[in-house]
Amino acid sequence: MAIHTDAARGEHHPLTWYAEMKPRERNAFWACVGGWILDAMDVQMFSFAIPAILVAFAITNADAGLIGTATLLTSAFGGWVAGALSDRFGRVRTLQITVGWFAVFTLLCGFAQSYAQLFVFRALMGFGFGGEWAAAAVLIGEVIRPEHRGKAVGAMQSGWAVGWGIAALLATVLFSVLSAAVAWRVLFWIGVTPAILVFFVRRFVDEPAVFTATQRNLASAGTGANFLEIFSPAMLRITVLTALLATGAQGGYYAITTWLPTFLRTERKLTVLGTGGYLAVIILGSLIGYWVSAWLADRIGRRANFILFAACSLVTVIVYTQVPVNDTAMLFLGFPLGFFASGIFSGMGPFLTELFPTRMRGSGQGFSYNFGRGIAALNPWFVGLLSNTLPLGQSIGVFAAIAYGILIIAALLLPETKGRVLTADAA
Repeated sequence: MAIHTDAARGEHHPLTWYAEMKPRERNAFWACVGGWILDAMDVQMFSFAIPAILVAFAITNADAGLIGTATLLTSAFGGWVAGALSDRFGRVRTLQITVGWFAVFTLLCGFAQSYAQLFVFRALMGFGFGGEWAAAAVLIGEVIRPEHRGKAVGAMQSGWAVGWGIAALLATVLFSVLSAAVAWRVLFWIGVTPAILVFFVRRFVDEPAVFTATQRNLASAGTGANFLEIFSPAMLRITVLTALLATGAQGGYYAITTWLPTFLRTERKLTVLGTGGYLAVIILGSLIGYWVSAWLADRIGRRANFILFAACSLVTVIVYTQVPVNDTAMLFLGFPLGFFASGIFSGMGPFLTELFPTRMRGSGQGFSYNFGRGIAALNPWFVGLLSNTLPLGQSIGVFAAIAYGILIIAALLLPETKGRVLTADAA
């Protein structure tokens, strides 16, 4: 009994999974984490550059917002394409291509001479941004053993908060030492640095054994990966439900993060929202939320973890929109906002990895997650439309409730996959 207890305790220790990894597994882990950190850094740079870009090209907030929407939509297509490519040409090669892609187009954003050029470069950058997650999440999900998959993939997901923080620090430094007209361009030029990661991936990261075995089996049978198989009768239910799961998680996130600052600033007259302290609290909450959710996904299961974080995210929204708070309270409330709204994503990678067979894992994971992103990108617009009829706070609550309700229903209808062993597909 003591031995069993010690084994169980070790299985759920927050760092056991890392200690047990072999050198090549660690290389794959750090390549994926590094890619996601740098991906987040490049994506978040735009939000800090917006004020300078408005002046540089004499555009409106709506024009800048359209760039953000275009980036999200192209990232949705990029994720599906990259997922399909990873099934055909390999996880590692696709990771290299997507990292290089978003790095180069971030660099080009710094050279844009017009709004049209910036729009195109940013939209093309989004294509690689969406693709990187699809390739990295599948790669790390196949490398890590089942009992630690949630913690490892969730740890990768936490890299988003790190990249967000790096972008905030870079923007703070650059805009304090350079003129705004120059600083925003230098910010994007620094965004080419992820390209260095491509050389590390090429040299030190191998394809997962389960993927190479599947490729051999398919080749011996004279067949190959078919991205449309995720829509076959045998897989359609899983594809639809995982797409709904991703739509709910991202729809709730975008409804909250897009409109809450506006609601609190215009209707509650709070001033703390634009401070670095408030942003730091949200980023810290996000980082810890990713870690806790990753650990819980392996401890209590994928479905229970999704339901818990969805319910808590909804409660957080209700508190924000219905309970009177002052600037000091709002500063501290930034922590649970980041914790729950971001932490819910830690379970997404391992769950999708375990739900799709190896031969179509990239296609299924890439499509489902990014279908959700594409649909969820419309949620901020829906909230704005409803706010013409209802108060903005209620509008946010309505669409957050719809989104997280969809997620909970999808989680209940999908099978639990905690501890599932990934196997090579037979010929």
